[in-house]
Amino acid sequence: MAVERPNPPPIPGFSETTFSHQRMVRRASDKAGLPPGSLIYVGEREEGEVEITVTGFSPDRFSEQSFHEIGPALSFDPSLAISWLDVIGVSSIETVRAIGTRFAIHPLILEDILNTRARPKLEVFDDYVYFSLKAIAIDEKTDDVTIEHVSIILGRNYVCTLQEGPDDLFSPIRERIRRDGRIRNLGPDYLAYALVDVIVDDYFEVLERLDERAEFLEEQVLERPSPATLKEIHTLKRAMVDLRHVLWPLRELVLRIERTETALIGPQVLIFFRDVYDHTIQMIETIESLRDVVAGMLDIYLSSVSFRLNQVMKVLTVFSTVFMPLTFLVGVYGMNFEYMPELRWVWSYPLLWVVMVAIAVAMLAWFRKKQWI
Repeated sequence: MAVERPNPPPIPGFSETTFSHQRMVRRASDKAGLPPGSLIYVGEREEGEVEITVTGFSPDRFSEQSFHEIGPALSFDPSLAISWLDVIGVSSIETVRAIGTRFAIHPLILEDILNTRARPKLEVFDDYVYFSLKAIAIDEKTDDVTIEHVSIILGRNYVCTLQEGPDDLFSPIRERIRRDGRIRNLGPDYLAYALVDVIVDDYFEVLERLDERAEFLEEQVLERPSPATLKEIHTLKRAMVDLRHVLWPLRELVLRIERTETALIGPQVLIFFRDVYDHTIQMIETIESLRDVVAGMLDIYLSSVSFRLNQVMKVLTVFSTVFMPLTFLVGVYGMNFEYMPELRWVWSYPLLWVVMVAIAVAMLAWFRKKQWI
């Protein structure tokens, strides 16, 4: 007896707003003709109030302040060894410009911070290292996959993060700092690693949801394929492609960190970045495996639909073939001729029925013997 399985959660990101198909308030084409380094926000969020958190810590001290203006937030406590400036809302051009002036950031880097369509990248300078990543998470209200542009600037005694927002991705890291864990006893390079690691870890949740949905769709394709199933397969396939476009640049970024020689990232922290690299390799392998599964499901769907169509056509053909001789007999005795010998015979009507039933049974038996039915 078949067990009725509950429907799994919806496929993440399967709404009108998905990955690279997001509607953009400002487009990259708006920058056409402008000189390099022009600060123009490219993204889907309207400019609004920013949320700024300044966290300073040493092995024995810790402070945390919140601001809504960038000016006061740029005055760090010199008695604390490491300062972390976290900005939620990169649509504010003035905020990004002020950060660039405070830390002497190259204008092209500021341009990348404001361009939420930029691919993940790594830029190494003498005084700072710039990370550009994509953070992926599941919106619990809509079950959509949200993709956010995140920038990390690692300096000699500071880390600056700029999130597209509005959710705070780094609240777990802030909680670890409050608990006086390992992170307060290490340098800013370890803090940068922890921020990258928490972004990468969120990818696994999305991949698990997609893997769960792919498994359910595979069973559905075999048991009861439908046009809705085909639509979900194509949506899942598109999600695989979009995730792959995010993961491959991330792999290159982490690999470059391992191979880049800079005094800002110590050898003891490079070991942790190698662990992040292993995670990216694992996720890429999972994506490739899911892509193969989805491609196989599409082939299975087409084969299943073709098989069902053949079964229907076979049944209709059998019925048509059986009724062909019966239609012939009915047509012969339906002719309006006056002199037909069988018309005046008492047993002609029952005999005709016996003949027609015998023909139908004989043909069905022959089809059965040939294994056509």
